[in-house]
Amino acid sequence: MRFDRALLFSLLLPLAGCVTTHSDSNTLGKPLPQTSKADQAKDAARIHTELGQRYLANGDLQTALEKLNLALKFDPDYAPAHTVIAVLYERINKLPEAELHYRRAEQLEPSKGAPNNNLGAFLCRAGKIPEALTYFQKAVADPFYQTPDVALTNAGVCQLRGGNVTGAEADFRDAIARNPVNAEALFQLGKTLYANNAAFRARAFLQRFDALGHPTAASLKLGHDIETRLGDPEGARNYNKRLHSLFPESEQAHALDSTTSP
Repeated sequence: MRFDRALLFSLLLPLAGCVTTHSDSNTLGKPLPQTSKADQAKDAARIHTELGQRYLANGDLQTALEKLNLALKFDPDYAPAHTVIAVLYERINKLPEAELHYRRAEQLEPSKGAPNNNLGAFLCRAGKIPEALTYFQKAVADPFYQTPDVALTNAGVCQLRGGNVTGAEADFRDAIARNPVNAEALFQLGKTLYANNAAFRARAFLQRFDALGHPTAASLKLGHDIETRLGDPEGARNYNKRLHSLFPESEQAHALDSTTSP
């Protein structure tokens, strides 16, 4: 299940970008416009959120938490800070705190796709599937959301966890229609079709996934299983060979070893 990182990537703009130089001759000798205290607080919150994200990415969780708490002290309503600190709390398994901040980010930006997707993904991981699906729907409904296919893919995974295979397949197909190179949706749909005894259709979507050039142990094992079910031993051996070459210590490679051992 994918967290929407577009917001977090935007926080990684160089801090030097916060500095503006004024070289227009018409402004020389004139006082620069004054910013309000609210704007200053928001700028401070943004800078400390950027720093917190950087420390989080580097694994310095303690410093990241300090910076993010400082960001929220400057501006308690700065939604990106709530998002990043929620990610941090989830990483250290403080789930009540994580949920509080995911929900606060969504409350501050209720019509935006990213915070709705992020909250939905968290709720699904927590097993709150019906509620999670409502937030994925809100994410997709945002006409300015740049990656609705991410929310649809997450919704499909969540549908599977809730036992709704038909709903999951529909979500994966919708995600692929919006973004034909959504690797996760292609893989998940292939896996879902295979599990639903539609190996031939599963093969088509897995081949599209494979063509993207980023195989995983799970995708290669699935390819082996699909070709075996379709009666293509050569195709199955090819997937098996790639699996053991690229991921020799994976659970999937060991699983195939156990089934082929005498």
